[in-house]
Amino acid sequence: MSDTPPDRLSANTESPFHNAALLERGIGVRFKGVEKTNVEEYCISEGWVRLAVGRTTDRRGNPMTIKLQGPVEVWFKDKE
Repeated sequence: MSDTPPDRLSANTESPFHNAALLERGIGVRFKGVEKTNVEEYCISEGWVRLAVGRTTDRRGNPMTIKLQGPVEVWFKDKE
């Protein structure tokens, strides 16, 4: 595995940007200088994150999210 995280990653298993191996490795996300733990999806090049809003879910059982624009920094939590 490389030491650079992907440009876009999603926690939703139905998304084409989902990668279970990378999510198990552990990804840290800093949005506007603050580390976030409720990130469902991010895109570094476009500068946005999709954050889960509380415990609410949609009718399919997926968490309700809000998309926020701003600078995104991503790193691997464990160094292999």
